[in-house]
Amino acid sequence: MLDEDYGYLEIRLNEIMKQKGLTKNKLSHKVEMNWKQIDKYCSGVVTRLDVYVLCKLCTVLDCRIEDLLVFHPAEKNE
Repeated sequence: MLDEDYGYLEIRLNEIMKQKGLTKNKLSHKVEMNWKQIDKYCSGVVTRLDVYVLCKLCTVLDCRIEDLLVFHPAEKNE
């Protein structure tokens, strides 16, 4: 999700899953989530992040929140 005024948040779930050797299907079973919900996080089409889901993902993937989410601030044209 990109906003020229406020920047955007990048969800790096795909990269972490590849590092851990997990498919969307395997991860959905481990975190007890619907495959489609995992797919939305992987595709970056999530409009509202769920703190509980983020905690589950970080726990199962053994990563920190800053590994999973990266904030890219808007470029300031001054």
